[in-house]
Amino acid sequence: MNTFKAVVSAMAATSLGVLVAFSSAVAADFPTREIKLVVPWNVGGSNDISARLISKILADEGIIVVVDNVAGATGTIGMAKVANAEPDGYTIGMGTSSTMAMIAQGLTPLRNEQFAPIARVTTDQLLLLVPKDSPTKDLDAFEAMVKKKPGKISIGTPGSNNLNHIFAVMTGNVVNSEIITVPYTGGAKVIIDLAGKQLDAAVLKPSESKAQMDSNMVMPLGVFANERIKSMPNIPTFKEKGYNVFPYGPLVQMAYLAAPAKTPPDIQEKLIAIFNKAIQDPRFKAASEDGGARVDSLTGKALGAEITAVTNTLAVVGKKVFSEKK
Repeated sequence: MNTFKAVVSAMAATSLGVLVAFSSAVAADFPTREIKLVVPWNVGGSNDISARLISKILADEGIIVVVDNVAGATGTIGMAKVANAEPDGYTIGMGTSSTMAMIAQGLTPLRNEQFAPIARVTTDQLLLLVPKDSPTKDLDAFEAMVKKKPGKISIGTPGSNNLNHIFAVMTGNVVNSEIITVPYTGGAKVIIDLAGKQLDAAVLKPSESKAQMDSNMVMPLGVFANERIKSMPNIPTFKEKGYNVFPYGPLVQMAYLAAPAKTPPDIQEKLIAIFNKAIQDPRFKAASEDGGARVDSLTGKALGAEITAVTNTLAVVGKKVFSEKK
């Protein structure tokens, strides 16, 4: 009997060794085909722009990354596709603070535990923008208009119940008034309608609106942050104007790459190495920072801890902001 157990134990150990060796061999050769990068927003938005630049940089390394835009439900439709994909490293997604906000408020069945964090792409400060012919030319004038016309000023946002939506609501709250939020499936559509004067204002990333700002189609009035954007030093912050848009604690808008949770650790490490190298590439950093974003090197477990912390904050802030609105 003892001999039988010993044989079984030896066979199990051998099988495990074979599996480990096979996994290591697969990871060593990874990738052997194209990697699909799901962007859960429309073509032309900031996340799409970042994904396509990463794809271009990796193409120079001989790694083919195909961007797949799957918009809808404030980013959760695309990320659900990632969560349910084969965990082989060949499908990853670009999560954002919007993903975390939907998870935090229980507005999606998705959970952070369904993903393996790979690398942070950018962190962004958000702007309040108006059409170039807006009757308000600065933040104080806009807030005065919001206070004078409660419930009549429209502010467009990419998605709903996310950070953009929170700041849109706070734009009214800081003067004890209300605004009309108009959610879209991506920033590219918001900026088109803003430039076309179908909206009174919008909350967007600098990278989503820089071309229209440079073309004098829209005007930035304020930054939802405590510090000005380095590449856009003339835009004042809400804080310096005396408007507290962080009454419940600091918030960060970020984009990050994630794979399905059951992706083998060796493959995760390869993905981290491949994509973080592209994110740290001078071409990506220069383009991102020129668009008002910040680029750092946060990967793997450290990124996972940050995602958890931001989600927890959004759970508190989202509940307070949207319950107050109701």
